[in-house]
Amino acid sequence: MKNFWADLPKPFFVLAPLANVTDAAFRRVIAKYSKPTGPAVMYTEFVSADGLCLAGEEGKQKLMRDLLFSEAERPIVAQFFTSIPEHMEKVAALAQSLGFDGVDINMGCPDKSIEKQGAGAKLILTPALAQELIIAAKRGAPNLPISVKTRLGYNKDILEEWLPALLLAEPAAIALHARTRKEMSKVDAHWDRVERAVEIRNEMKSKTLIIGNGDIKDLDEAKKKAEESGADGVMLGRAIFGKPWLFSYSAEYENVSTRLKILLEHTKLFEELLGDIKSFAIMKKHFKAYAEGFDGAKELRVQLMETNSAMEVEEVIGRFLKGIL
Repeated sequence: MKNFWADLPKPFFVLAPLANVTDAAFRRVIAKYSKPTGPAVMYTEFVSADGLCLAGEEGKQKLMRDLLFSEAERPIVAQFFTSIPEHMEKVAALAQSLGFDGVDINMGCPDKSIEKQGAGAKLILTPALAQELIIAAKRGAPNLPISVKTRLGYNKDILEEWLPALLLAEPAAIALHARTRKEMSKVDAHWDRVERAVEIRNEMKSKTLIIGNGDIKDLDEAKKKAEESGADGVMLGRAIFGKPWLFSYSAEYENVSTRLKILLEHTKLFEELLGDIKSFAIMKKHFKAYAEGFDGAKELRVQLMETNSAMEVEEVIGRFLKGIL
């Protein structure tokens, strides 16, 4: 098995999988503008393993679009959710055949529709099944490293029971969102528990890498948290909104003109790669983040929120830039 995780310099910094955010279009923009360093690892948005196994041909093809990736995004990990080991085995095999560098199992998503399937954060309540899913993924993709993204617990913090159960299945890496499912994002992330996770891993003499996740605003803070907790890596999520250059250490993209040109490039890529199957409204979450913190940003945001195509976005940005240049 080729395990790219083992070759990453520590501490490393990875991009979180975010539903309806880190799609193929946004990841390409991030890969381009986060050079020369870039995220050490990127993940796809989570994809339904049950859907890939059971949906009709049209449904499968839509889901397959979530597994689009470019060479610039490597190493790239396919993230799936399911509570059915047989389905996990099949989609892991699919990921291997598509050329992904790894497979990740979502064991932390609090979405109720996913929890109804026994998947996502609900797996924290069924550790034996969680182990089965990791083993099934290994069977399906024997040449790829299998990782997990999860939380401290469901209704309460059960890290001391939950993490050892996962470690026994020997995943290559575990990304730990330092909150319980019940806490969602309503409280500060408990980074002291990431430190405890590292201690548990070491006590068990496990080779699994521990990646801390929660509330990280930039790479400087990520470095600090890695040093304090001893985590092998740190995952950044919401901080990427409006800043695809987040991993580059570069301030050259912060000026208004460049930022808006990147916004337009992102919008055109979204329309090109996903416009026929995904709502243009997805881009409007990004508009709010790109158009912020400069004179006229509020007025620009209002205009951008009324657009319905990349062409309209281009017209709005063109008028705005003419007014300030």
